[in-house]
Amino acid sequence: MKTLIKNAKIVNEGRIVTGNVLIEEEVISKISETEINVAADKIIDAAGKYLFPGCIDDQVHFREPGLTHKGEIYTEAKAAVAGGVTSFMEMPNTVPNVFTQELLEDKYKRASEVSLANYSFFMGASNDNIAEVLKTDPKNVCGIKVFMGSSTGNMLVDNAETLDALFSKCKMLIATHCEDEATIRHNMEVYREKYGEDVPMEMHPLIRSEEACYKSSSLAVQLAKKHNTRLHILHISTAKEISLFDNTLPLKEKRITAEACIHHLWFSDADYKTKGSLIKWNPAVKTAADRDAILKAVLENKIDVIATDHAPHTLEEKGQTYFKAPSGGPLVQHSLNAMLEFYHQGKISLERIAEKMAHAVADCFNIEKRGYIREGYFADLVLVDLEKKTTVEKSNILYKCGWSPFEGITFHSAVTQTFVSGHLVFDAGTFDETKKGARMSFLNY
Repeated sequence: MKTLIKNAKIVNEGRIVTGNVLIEEEVISKISETEINVAADKIIDAAGKYLFPGCIDDQVHFREPGLTHKGEIYTEAKAAVAGGVTSFMEMPNTVPNVFTQELLEDKYKRASEVSLANYSFFMGASNDNIAEVLKTDPKNVCGIKVFMGSSTGNMLVDNAETLDALFSKCKMLIATHCEDEATIRHNMEVYREKYGEDVPMEMHPLIRSEEACYKSSSLAVQLAKKHNTRLHILHISTAKEISLFDNTLPLKEKRITAEACIHHLWFSDADYKTKGSLIKWNPAVKTAADRDAILKAVLENKIDVIATDHAPHTLEEKGQTYFKAPSGGPLVQHSLNAMLEFYHQGKISLERIAEKMAHAVADCFNIEKRGYIREGYFADLVLVDLEKKTTVEKSNILYKCGWSPFEGITFHSAVTQTFVSGHLVFDAGTFDETKKGARMSFLNY
């Protein structure tokens, strides 16, 4: 099977050039700024469109197994490819929590059957499963997830000896959720005493405060420096935490890296008045100053990658009072569009979007042959029309939960085609589900 993409504006490795890309089976076989003369099975004239490497989202919660009333690997991966996300890394706080190699492999097996996107799954750490964690194969598992803050089930790792052992013994990437639990619990009691059960949603960033984030993140960095651990801190939400990260080294040489999420780049605490629990995330959306500082850190390479922390809940669950309404929201279908909106606003270049949502994620995790538009690499590709508007409506939301915090927003761009390993899985609103995504593999360990 040969597919030829002609006349695309190729956004790749810091440049935009008009050219042609030949896909043979799963891989990119040729990239040329001049005509490629071959007999192709499918020809796509992409004149006026921009060709990006497929986005790689390093933090999603697809809710399978155990929470499938909120989302499933099938539904959420389908939403992902419609939004230009060709690969994802999913978290272990499903039910049961992924604390054994057998449970981890169950998720891989399920994804091989139903996921339209490429996939990897984090192994979960608890206070008492370090022996199981150390069995994880770094060649085909993206990393170890450590919740240094509250989570589903038994996933809070708050034992100092356990943390020290994990950081000293684990030779693969450790991804952390950093919020200090004692600080949060103290703040909760303060606000519960003041408001009872009806705490206003606007108090969320004061309960899950800057202090809670910085105290935990700084501890993670301290442990990583002590043991030379490969540390990746997820969803930075405060300006203060940015001081913990360095931009003097190339990404491939960094031992400590960080992620920014779409919601912390888009929303601020002013939005709680209109969005309420729909933008209740952990860590919390904080001030406009925090939001702007996070984008600045992304542009300055102190924060290395952009992801979503896609975490669907039903509207019924979200409609509860403060302490009962769960944190998290669905974002993976609209992450690329949100970043392209920042491009339209003059806040970021197209080249930087490709870097932070594809190249840098591949480099951060040492993903084999993905994240770039290169000959010999898997053809994970996204065509975007920067002149075609997209309005987010219930009728076109693909998440199983059926809602989006972006509902009612009109983006000024549209994802028109998505290729996963050479397979045109999404084409102008139509899906070809005859081929599933692949398990990602990882190098240099």
